[in-house]
Amino acid sequence: MGITNLISQIRTIDTFKRYGKVKRVVGLMIESMGPASSIGEICFIHIKRKMTGQKVLCEVVGFKEENVILMPYTDVQDISPGDLVEATSQPLEIKVGTSLIGSIVDSLGHPMDGTGLLPGLVSVPVDQAPPNPLERPPIHEPIEVGVRAIDSLLTIGKGQRVGIFAGSGVGKSTLLGMIARNTNADLNVIALIGERGREVREFIERDLGPEGLRKSIIVAATSDQPALMRIKGAYTATAIAEYFRDQGHNVMFMMDSVTRVAMAQREIGLATGEPPATKGYTPSVFSILPKLLERTGTNHIGSITGIYTVLVDGDDMNEPIADTVRGILDGHFVLDRTLANKGQYPAINVLKSVSRLMNHLASGEHKLAAERVREMLSTYLNSEDLINIGAYKQGASKEIDEAIKRYPEILSFLKQKTEEKISFHDSVQDIMNLAK
Repeated sequence: MGITNLISQIRTIDTFKRYGKVKRVVGLMIESMGPASSIGEICFIHIKRKMTGQKVLCEVVGFKEENVILMPYTDVQDISPGDLVEATSQPLEIKVGTSLIGSIVDSLGHPMDGTGLLPGLVSVPVDQAPPNPLERPPIHEPIEVGVRAIDSLLTIGKGQRVGIFAGSGVGKSTLLGMIARNTNADLNVIALIGERGREVREFIERDLGPEGLRKSIIVAATSDQPALMRIKGAYTATAIAEYFRDQGHNVMFMMDSVTRVAMAQREIGLATGEPPATKGYTPSVFSILPKLLERTGTNHIGSITGIYTVLVDGDDMNEPIADTVRGILDGHFVLDRTLANKGQYPAINVLKSVSRLMNHLASGEHKLAAERVREMLSTYLNSEDLINIGAYKQGASKEIDEAIKRYPEILSFLKQKTEEKISFHDSVQDIMNLAK
């Protein structure tokens, strides 16, 4: 029976190699006559001009009449007309395993320190389908992130997906570093997409630190890399998280940022001839975002808790990418520049933020305490202008009087130092004491 199966597998092997030739290069797009291939297939372009056996890795992204449209993973400077294009009949795959923990890799899964691939790794495809909705167990267990404002007022669960929405320079990276160091998840997978080269090392050394790096895998695709490398960085990081989820781990997955993934897809879409639709974004942007974000979450073996940052232009929460991502995820945390300017860090505006699963995760006493603190904070902020100009007279409202009295305590509760770690139990106990 084994020999029969082996013979049948041998008969299905395609022993032919398919080739084409580069016809022209326009911007990010390489157009070739052949080879016979399909969307998402990996191809190699053999550089004949240098005669060194150099090959450029590309991916099939579309077709134009009889020609194949390719996008390179590297620069296109050495490619010339007539270069040979070799089809592999395979999608992009990466090597994954426990030996990757503590390392920084690029979008192709190669260690960025030049040490080469470690032993004991297995190949997994980068692009995979989201789990069947009926195979996703309900989320019923909270996960500790070690940030008091989140654990107490915006409790999230194992397998939940939330977004951090903020403008530039409001503290997204610092908050991600705090969560990576303090969470009780088994390991972190962190995707840094479209970051400045300077920021990658700063995040690793300053925000994440040695403690966080020891239980993290970082996938970095900087802003100077081609659009395909940037978008594949998001897919590669997600595939790594999926591998560990399928090993039974509870994974904390963080991506900074979804906006730059969308921008990379927009570049690819425009290069392949898609029309710009909403504020310059092509239709493919809004089709890949649900597919990418839905890959995280729970399955019957493990879970991926997803935290995605969204860079909002001019702090506009209703711009197309922010609006789309907010509709896909299970909650959103808003970082407010006004709070950051006042020195409140993390600058989470708890009144504009929501965790859609908190009601299913928190105890009755915890929920009542959170609602009470929110109510006092809302009462104070709604009357803040009157209080500041002296128009409010003490005794006019019992609720406002209490809010004024308790506001310094609430403000102190919401603040947390970067190096400070607060357990989930302590956060819940603190908010109950504050509400009383």
